[in-house]
Amino acid sequence: MDEAELARTAAREAVADITPRDLRDVIDDLLSDASMVPGALTVLSADALTGPTDDDAVAERAAGVQLIYEGLRLTRHLVETEPWQHADPDTDLPADLDVLAADILVARGFRLLAHTEAASDAVATVREFGRNETARQHDRATDARTLETTVFELGVVAGATATGNDTPLDLRRYAIGLARSNSPPPLASADDLLPDTIEDVLQRVSTPRADDTAKPRSATDP
Repeated sequence: MDEAELARTAAREAVADITPRDLRDVIDDLLSDASMVPGALTVLSADALTGPTDDDAVAERAAGVQLIYEGLRLTRHLVETEPWQHADPDTDLPADLDVLAADILVARGFRLLAHTEAASDAVATVREFGRNETARQHDRATDARTLETTVFELGVVAGATATGNDTPLDLRRYAIGLARSNSPPPLASADDLLPDTIEDVLQRVSTPRADDTAKPRSATDP
């Protein structure tokens, strides 16, 4: 899918200056193997709405969403597997590099979205992820949504607002449903997860309705 490769290229460019080389290699490997659904959704959502768009700006937003997801996804993996628990501190470096990589990915993603309409959604996505993971670690019930749900919604917000529009209610709902259809992780590839008719679907759910003033619970809600 062209949108997925555009997102992958933009994400790689956003972290191309990371040093040292070992750390950048870890990040490159993550992005090479990653499902690009979050970034692709950002691009596709921008394409679905009518309005002035800057292709480079949309690609940056796609990279921002993708990097935040990859950083949080890696964090979730580290919390679940605790790879350093039995590691030799003198010889085992990958887990330490993964921790650094996760922090850098999220930080770079934030930087790309910081001056966009999706900035507050990005902050709330990380906060909700933190609440969810803390509750899971303490075996507590939580009403926090999954990481994929909040990131997919972040993607359509970042894409839709790139056109100067608000994010339609039905577009948000579609993103949430799409994330739930791929539960549990890992994410399938964009080609496997997104339907062949995705452009038509997104255009249909992006048509504003009279009740779009009533937003669903989103990543920015407390």
